Amino acid sequence: MASITFNSIHKTYGHGAKTNAVIHDLNAHINDGEFVVIVGPSGCGKSTLLRMVAGLEDITGGSIAIGNRVVNDLEPAERDIAMVFQNYALYPHMSVYDNMAYGLKIAKVPSLEIKARVHKAAEILELSHLLERKPRELSGGQRQRVAMGRAIVRQPKVFLFDEPLSNLDAKLRLQTRLEIQKLHRELGITSLFVTHDQIEAMTLAQRMVVMNNGRVEQVGTPHEVYERPATAFVAGFIGSPPMNLLRHAPGSPDGQILGIRPEHLEITSDGWSVTLETVELLGAEKLIHARLGSENLSLRQDASCHHPSPGQSFFVSPRTQSMHWFDAQTGQRIHRT
Repeated sequence: MASITFNSIHKTYGHGAKTNAVIHDLNAHINDGEFVVIVGPSGCGKSTLLRMVAGLEDITGGSIAIGNRVVNDLEPAERDIAMVFQNYALYPHMSVYDNMAYGLKIAKVPSLEIKARVHKAAEILELSHLLERKPRELSGGQRQRVAMGRAIVRQPKVFLFDEPLSNLDAKLRLQTRLEIQKLHRELGITSLFVTHDQIEAMTLAQRMVVMNNGRVEQVGTPHEVYERPATAFVAGFIGSPPMNLLRHAPGSPDGQILGIRPEHLEITSDGWSVTLETVELLGAEKLIHARLGSENLSLRQDASCHHPSPGQSFFVSPRTQSMHWFDAQTGQRIHRT
Protein backbone atom coordinates (compact mmCIF):
# COMPACT_ATOMS: atom_id res chain seq x y z
CA MET A 1 0.00 0.00 0.00
CA ALA A 2 1.02 3.62 -0.38
CA SER A 3 -0.02 7.22 0.11
CA ILE A 4 -0.77 9.55 -2.83
CA THR A 5 0.46 13.14 -2.88
CA PHE A 6 -0.63 15.82 -5.36
CA ASN A 7 1.83 18.71 -5.43
CA SER A 8 0.72 21.83 -7.34
CA ILE A 9 -0.92 19.87 -10.15
CA HIS A 10 -1.81 21.72 -13.36
CA LYS A 11 -3.41 20.29 -16.48
CA THR A 12 -3.97 22.14 -19.74
CA TYR A 13 -4.94 21.12 -23.26
CA GLY A 14 -3.94 22.93 -26.42
CA HIS A 15 -1.42 25.71 -26.96
CA GLY A 16 -1.33 29.48 -27.27
CA ALA A 17 -4.72 31.13 -27.69
CA LYS A 18 -6.40 27.70 -27.67
CA THR A 19 -5.00 26.68 -24.28
CA ASN A 20 -7.69 25.24 -22.02
CA ALA A 21 -6.78 24.87 -18.35
CA VAL A 22 -8.78 22.12 -16.64
CA ILE A 23 -6.91 21.70 -13.32
CA HIS A 24 -5.39 24.65 -11.45
CA ASP A 25 -2.67 24.28 -8.79
CA LEU A 26 -4.24 21.31 -7.03
CA ASN A 27 -2.72 20.09 -3.77
CA ALA A 28 -3.93 17.14 -1.70
CA HIS A 29 -2.63 14.15 0.26
CA ILE A 30 -4.27 10.72 0.57
CA ASN A 31 -3.00 8.65 3.47
CA ASP A 32 -1.79 5.09 3.19
CA GLY A 33 -4.85 2.78 3.31
CA GLU A 34 -7.38 5.63 3.10
CA PHE A 35 -10.54 5.57 0.96
CA VAL A 36 -10.96 9.04 -0.56
CA VAL A 37 -13.75 10.09 -2.91
CA ILE A 38 -13.21 12.86 -5.46
CA VAL A 39 -16.62 14.38 -6.11
CA GLY A 40 -17.86 17.22 -8.27
CA PRO A 41 -20.07 18.05 -11.24
CA SER A 42 -19.37 16.84 -14.76
CA GLY A 43 -16.41 18.64 -16.29
CA CYS A 44 -14.78 19.67 -13.01
CA GLY A 45 -11.57 17.72 -13.71
CA LYS A 46 -12.01 14.78 -11.35
CA SER A 47 -11.65 11.99 -13.94
CA THR A 48 -8.72 13.83 -15.54
CA LEU A 49 -7.01 13.89 -12.14
CA LEU A 50 -7.58 10.14 -11.69
CA ARG A 51 -6.25 9.41 -15.18
CA MET A 52 -3.11 11.39 -14.35
CA VAL A 53 -2.56 9.16 -11.31
CA ALA A 54 -3.01 6.13 -13.57
CA GLY A 55 -0.61 7.48 -16.19
CA LEU A 56 -3.28 7.75 -18.87
CA GLU A 57 -2.97 11.56 -19.02
CA ASP A 58 0.20 13.65 -19.05
CA ILE A 59 0.81 16.08 -16.19
CA THR A 60 1.29 19.67 -17.39
CA GLY A 61 2.78 20.93 -14.14
CA GLY A 62 3.49 19.74 -10.60
CA SER A 63 4.06 16.18 -9.41
CA ILE A 64 2.18 13.09 -8.27
CA ALA A 65 3.84 10.71 -5.82
CA ILE A 66 2.67 7.21 -4.95
CA GLY A 67 4.39 6.40 -1.70
CA ASN A 68 7.84 7.98 -1.84
CA ARG A 69 8.10 7.69 -5.63
CA VAL A 70 7.22 10.49 -8.04
CA VAL A 71 5.38 8.79 -10.92
CA ASN A 72 5.14 11.62 -13.49
CA ASP A 73 7.39 9.86 -15.99
CA LEU A 74 6.45 6.24 -15.24
CA GLU A 75 4.36 4.13 -17.58
CA PRO A 76 0.97 2.95 -16.22
CA ALA A 77 2.26 -0.60 -15.79
CA GLU A 78 5.10 0.68 -13.59
CA ARG A 79 2.89 2.54 -11.11
CA ASP A 80 1.53 -0.49 -9.22
CA ILE A 81 -2.09 0.64 -9.50
CA ALA A 82 -5.29 -1.11 -10.59
CA MET A 83 -8.20 0.76 -12.14
CA VAL A 84 -11.94 -0.04 -12.27
CA PHE A 85 -13.72 1.84 -15.03
CA GLN A 86 -17.32 2.91 -15.61
CA ASN A 87 -17.66 0.29 -18.34
CA TYR A 88 -16.74 -3.23 -17.29
CA ALA A 89 -14.36 -3.85 -20.25
CA LEU A 90 -14.62 -7.63 -19.87
CA TYR A 91 -13.58 -10.03 -22.61
CA PRO A 92 -16.90 -11.51 -23.82
CA HIS A 93 -15.40 -14.80 -25.03
CA MET A 94 -13.62 -15.53 -21.74
CA SER A 95 -15.03 -17.01 -18.55
CA VAL A 96 -15.13 -15.02 -15.33
CA TYR A 97 -12.05 -16.92 -14.16
CA ASP A 98 -10.10 -16.14 -17.33
CA ASN A 99 -11.13 -12.47 -17.25
CA MET A 100 -9.79 -12.16 -13.72
CA ALA A 101 -6.66 -14.16 -14.46
CA TYR A 102 -5.73 -12.63 -17.82
CA GLY A 103 -3.56 -9.78 -16.53
CA LEU A 104 -1.63 -12.14 -14.28
CA LYS A 105 -1.02 -14.54 -17.17
CA ILE A 106 0.36 -11.68 -19.27
CA ALA A 107 2.64 -10.78 -16.35
CA LYS A 108 3.81 -14.44 -16.29
CA VAL A 109 2.68 -15.06 -12.71
CA PRO A 110 2.95 -18.80 -11.90
CA SER A 111 -0.29 -20.69 -12.58
CA LEU A 112 -0.71 -21.94 -9.02
CA GLU A 113 -0.42 -18.38 -7.68
CA ILE A 114 -2.91 -17.16 -10.32
CA LYS A 115 -5.39 -19.80 -9.21
CA ALA A 116 -4.96 -18.87 -5.54
CA ARG A 117 -5.38 -15.14 -6.19
CA VAL A 118 -8.43 -15.56 -8.41
CA HIS A 119 -10.20 -17.89 -5.99
CA LYS A 120 -9.43 -15.59 -3.06
CA ALA A 121 -10.83 -12.56 -4.92
CA ALA A 122 -13.87 -14.56 -6.03
CA GLU A 123 -14.52 -15.55 -2.43
CA ILE A 124 -14.33 -11.95 -1.23
CA LEU A 125 -16.72 -10.79 -3.98
CA GLU A 126 -19.04 -13.83 -3.78
CA LEU A 127 -18.24 -14.86 -7.35
CA SER A 128 -16.98 -18.39 -6.67
CA HIS A 129 -20.08 -20.02 -8.17
CA LEU A 130 -19.82 -17.89 -11.33
CA LEU A 131 -16.20 -18.53 -12.35
CA GLU A 132 -17.09 -20.67 -15.38
CA ARG A 133 -19.73 -18.30 -16.75
CA LYS A 134 -19.26 -15.83 -19.59
CA PRO A 135 -19.99 -12.10 -19.08
CA ARG A 136 -23.22 -12.31 -21.11
CA GLU A 137 -24.61 -14.68 -18.47
CA LEU A 138 -24.09 -12.17 -15.66
CA SER A 139 -26.09 -9.22 -14.34
CA GLY A 140 -24.66 -5.70 -14.44
CA GLY A 141 -23.75 -5.87 -10.77
CA GLN A 142 -21.99 -9.22 -11.22
CA ARG A 143 -20.01 -7.87 -14.17
CA GLN A 144 -18.86 -4.92 -12.10
CA ARG A 145 -17.77 -7.31 -9.35
CA VAL A 146 -15.74 -9.26 -11.92
CA ALA A 147 -14.08 -6.00 -12.96
CA MET A 148 -13.25 -5.33 -9.31
CA GLY A 149 -11.97 -8.88 -8.94
CA ARG A 150 -9.65 -8.36 -11.90
CA ALA A 151 -8.23 -5.35 -10.02
CA ILE A 152 -7.95 -7.22 -6.69
CA VAL A 153 -5.87 -10.07 -8.10
CA ARG A 154 -3.23 -7.56 -9.18
CA GLN A 155 -2.55 -6.87 -5.47
CA PRO A 156 -1.75 -3.22 -6.24
CA LYS A 157 -0.66 -0.45 -3.93
CA VAL A 158 -3.55 1.76 -5.07
CA PHE A 159 -7.09 1.19 -6.38
CA LEU A 160 -8.55 3.78 -8.76
CA PHE A 161 -12.33 3.78 -9.35
CA ASP A 162 -13.65 5.93 -12.22
CA GLU A 163 -17.43 6.24 -11.71
CA PRO A 164 -17.81 2.43 -11.55
CA LEU A 165 -21.48 2.52 -10.47
CA SER A 166 -22.84 4.86 -13.14
CA ASN A 167 -24.18 2.07 -15.37
CA LEU A 168 -26.05 0.29 -12.57
CA ASP A 169 -29.65 0.80 -11.53
CA ALA A 170 -30.47 2.22 -8.09
CA LYS A 171 -30.75 -1.14 -6.31
CA LEU A 172 -27.50 -2.47 -7.78
CA ARG A 173 -25.71 0.78 -6.95
CA LEU A 174 -26.65 0.34 -3.30
CA GLN A 175 -25.55 -3.31 -3.26
CA THR A 176 -22.26 -2.53 -4.99
CA ARG A 177 -21.53 0.38 -2.63
CA LEU A 178 -21.84 -2.05 0.27
CA GLU A 179 -19.53 -4.51 -1.49
CA ILE A 180 -16.92 -1.79 -2.10
CA GLN A 181 -17.06 -0.80 1.58
CA LYS A 182 -16.62 -4.45 2.60
CA LEU A 183 -13.77 -4.82 0.12
CA HIS A 184 -11.89 -1.86 1.57
CA ARG A 185 -12.36 -3.11 5.13
CA GLU A 186 -10.89 -6.48 4.16
CA LEU A 187 -8.00 -5.30 1.98
CA GLY A 188 -7.23 -1.83 3.35
CA ILE A 189 -5.71 -0.70 0.05
CA THR A 190 -5.38 3.03 -0.63
CA SER A 191 -8.33 3.94 -2.88
CA LEU A 192 -9.36 6.92 -4.98
CA PHE A 193 -12.99 6.86 -6.11
CA VAL A 194 -14.34 9.41 -8.61
CA THR A 195 -18.04 10.21 -8.84
CA HIS A 196 -20.43 13.06 -9.62
CA ASP A 197 -23.00 11.48 -7.26
CA GLN A 198 -22.80 13.16 -3.86
CA ILE A 199 -24.76 10.31 -2.23
CA GLU A 200 -22.06 7.86 -3.32
CA ALA A 201 -19.45 10.25 -1.97
CA MET A 202 -21.17 10.66 1.40
CA THR A 203 -21.72 6.93 1.92
CA LEU A 204 -18.34 5.63 0.72
CA ALA A 205 -15.73 8.21 1.68
CA GLN A 206 -13.51 8.32 4.71
CA ARG A 207 -12.60 11.75 3.34
CA MET A 208 -13.93 13.70 0.37
CA VAL A 209 -12.23 16.03 -2.10
CA VAL A 210 -14.92 18.35 -3.50
CA MET A 211 -13.87 19.82 -6.86
CA ASN A 212 -15.32 22.61 -8.99
CA ASN A 213 -13.89 24.02 -12.24
CA GLY A 214 -10.55 22.27 -11.76
CA ARG A 215 -10.03 23.47 -8.20
CA VAL A 216 -10.42 21.90 -4.78
CA GLU A 217 -13.26 23.56 -2.88
CA GLN A 218 -12.95 21.50 0.31
CA VAL A 219 -11.28 18.40 1.74
CA GLY A 220 -12.81 16.71 4.78
CA THR A 221 -14.83 13.86 6.18
CA PRO A 222 -18.42 13.57 4.95
CA HIS A 223 -19.58 14.90 8.31
CA GLU A 224 -17.25 17.92 8.14
CA VAL A 225 -18.23 18.76 4.58
CA TYR A 226 -21.94 18.44 5.32
CA GLU A 227 -21.94 20.27 8.64
CA ARG A 228 -19.46 23.05 7.79
CA PRO A 229 -19.24 23.57 4.02
CA ALA A 230 -16.27 25.78 3.18
CA THR A 231 -17.99 27.52 0.26
CA ALA A 232 -21.45 28.20 -1.10
CA PHE A 233 -20.68 25.78 -3.94
CA VAL A 234 -20.05 22.92 -1.51
CA ALA A 235 -23.17 23.86 0.46
CA GLY A 236 -25.28 23.71 -2.68
CA PHE A 237 -23.69 20.55 -4.07
CA ILE A 238 -23.51 18.29 -1.02
CA GLY A 239 -26.84 17.22 0.40
CA SER A 240 -30.03 15.80 -1.10
CA PRO A 241 -31.88 18.06 -1.46
CA PRO A 242 -29.08 20.65 -1.31
CA MET A 243 -28.82 23.48 1.17
CA ASN A 244 -31.07 26.47 0.54
CA LEU A 245 -28.88 29.44 -0.47
CA LEU A 246 -30.74 32.71 -0.03
CA ARG A 247 -29.46 36.09 -1.14
CA HIS A 248 -32.51 38.01 0.04
CA ALA A 249 -33.62 36.30 3.25
CA PRO A 250 -35.42 38.63 5.68
CA GLY A 251 -32.93 40.33 7.98
CA SER A 252 -29.81 39.08 6.15
CA PRO A 253 -26.82 41.47 6.04
CA ASP A 254 -25.90 42.91 2.66
CA GLY A 255 -23.19 41.07 0.75
CA GLN A 256 -23.90 37.76 2.44
CA ILE A 257 -25.67 34.56 1.38
CA LEU A 258 -27.64 32.71 4.03
CA GLY A 259 -27.44 28.92 3.88
CA ILE A 260 -29.96 26.72 5.66
CA ARG A 261 -30.55 23.01 5.11
CA PRO A 262 -34.13 21.81 4.41
CA GLU A 263 -34.20 19.81 7.66
CA HIS A 264 -33.37 22.95 9.65
CA LEU A 265 -36.52 24.84 8.62
CA GLU A 266 -39.75 24.48 10.60
CA ILE A 267 -43.36 25.38 9.86
CA THR A 268 -44.36 27.93 12.52
CA SER A 269 -47.13 30.37 13.42
CA ASP A 270 -45.00 33.35 12.36
CA GLY A 271 -41.63 34.00 10.73
CA TRP A 272 -40.85 34.09 7.01
CA SER A 273 -43.98 34.18 4.86
CA VAL A 274 -43.66 31.68 1.98
CA THR A 275 -45.97 30.30 -0.70
CA LEU A 276 -46.25 26.55 -1.25
CA GLU A 277 -45.52 25.28 -4.76
CA THR A 278 -45.24 21.46 -4.64
CA VAL A 279 -44.89 18.59 -2.18
CA GLU A 280 -42.88 15.40 -2.78
CA LEU A 281 -43.77 12.37 -0.68
CA LEU A 282 -40.72 10.23 0.19
CA GLY A 283 -42.16 7.52 2.41
CA ALA A 284 -41.53 8.58 6.01
CA GLU A 285 -40.64 12.11 4.90
CA LYS A 286 -41.83 14.74 2.47
CA LEU A 287 -40.14 17.64 0.76
CA ILE A 288 -42.07 20.89 0.68
CA HIS A 289 -41.03 23.30 -2.07
CA ALA A 290 -42.03 26.92 -1.59
CA ARG A 291 -41.19 30.46 -2.71
CA LEU A 292 -39.70 33.10 -0.45
CA GLY A 293 -40.09 36.25 -2.50
CA SER A 294 -38.19 35.53 -5.72
CA GLU A 295 -36.19 32.60 -4.27
CA ASN A 296 -36.86 28.88 -3.99
CA LEU A 297 -36.99 27.25 -0.58
CA SER A 298 -37.15 23.54 0.36
CA LEU A 299 -38.21 22.05 3.71
CA ARG A 300 -37.77 18.44 4.83
CA GLN A 301 -40.67 17.43 7.07
CA ASP A 302 -42.13 14.29 8.62
CA ALA A 303 -44.70 12.70 6.31
CA SER A 304 -47.43 13.20 8.92
CA CYS A 305 -46.82 16.96 9.08
CA HIS A 306 -49.79 19.03 7.90
CA HIS A 307 -49.11 21.40 5.02
CA PRO A 308 -51.24 23.89 3.10
CA SER A 309 -52.37 23.47 -0.49
CA PRO A 310 -50.32 24.71 -3.48
CA GLY A 311 -50.61 28.48 -3.82
CA GLN A 312 -51.38 29.04 -0.14
CA SER A 313 -49.09 30.99 2.17
CA PHE A 314 -47.63 29.82 5.48
CA PHE A 315 -44.78 30.69 7.83
CA VAL A 316 -41.42 29.01 8.32
CA SER A 317 -38.53 29.72 10.68
CA PRO A 318 -34.87 28.63 10.46
CA ARG A 319 -33.04 27.12 13.39
CA THR A 320 -30.67 29.94 14.29
CA GLN A 321 -27.87 27.61 15.39
CA SER A 322 -27.96 25.86 12.00
CA MET A 323 -27.57 28.93 9.79
CA HIS A 324 -24.52 29.31 7.53
CA TRP A 325 -23.17 32.53 6.01
CA PHE A 326 -21.15 32.92 2.81
CA ASP A 327 -19.60 35.94 1.11
CA ALA A 328 -21.77 36.85 -1.86
CA GLN A 329 -18.76 37.77 -4.01
CA THR A 330 -16.25 35.00 -3.23
CA GLY A 331 -18.60 32.28 -2.03
CA GLN A 332 -16.30 31.62 0.93
CA ARG A 333 -17.72 30.73 4.34
CA ILE A 334 -17.90 33.73 6.70
CA HIS A 335 -19.10 32.45 10.06
CA ARG A 336 -21.72 30.31 11.73
CA THR A 337 -24.08 31.55 14.40
